[in-house]
Amino acid sequence: MLHFIYYDIIYRPLLNLLVMFYNILPGHDIGVVIILLTILIRLILAPSFHKSLKSQKAMNDLQPKLNELREKYKDDKEGQARAMMDLYREYKINPLSSCLPLLIQLPILIALYQVFNKALAGNLNGLYNFVHNPGSIDPYFLNLINLAKPSIVLGVLAGLAQFWQSKMMMPKASQQQDATAKAMSLQTTYVLPVVSIIVAIRLPAGLPLYWIVTTLFAIAQQYYIMRKQSAPAN
Repeated sequence: MLHFIYYDIIYRPLLNLLVMFYNILPGHDIGVVIILLTILIRLILAPSFHKSLKSQKAMNDLQPKLNELREKYKDDKEGQARAMMDLYREYKINPLSSCLPLLIQLPILIALYQVFNKALAGNLNGLYNFVHNPGSIDPYFLNLINLAKPSIVLGVLAGLAQFWQSKMMMPKASQQQDATAKAMSLQTTYVLPVVSIIVAIRLPAGLPLYWIVTTLFAIAQQYYIMRKQSAPAN
């Protein structure tokens, strides 16, 4: 059952979309194909990501009130937990909703890793009957970067995009955060991008390219949400 869900619902459709775009696109540039595939995936998942980003921003905006509750109930952990849950209900925030897109994206990332590895190595087993098998796929992006091999440039760009996104979501009043929240915020903003770079430069460059595009898409969504929520009501 799990194999069917992974192979037939995630891996095989991604492989066939990749090859279809490669066959149709003039110039057969696999880098452009990966960018188009990434945009398509983000559009399909846009509603869940949009809800998650709104919840994440709302959580950041709520930090001052949460800090007040932590101070008020610092000697009563149960009372603190109840007060926080009441605050979440008042503002209609689910603190776990931001985790859902990560859980959705993880099997997609694993499938894309296998798709890029196998397709760029010439293993195109799993194509539908109506999808033309090109025999092999040119792994070069813009005739410069071999996406079948690790790329330091794309790995660093993936980390910088992650830093930009984390910086956007950092609470403006970070000095008002408690020590634990501030430490987590700093780790997300500064440590996670470094870890992303270390991981990305070891993977086939097609995956960091996917990370870059999907992160830029998320940044655009965040910017839209922030602009919309800060716009004055008519």
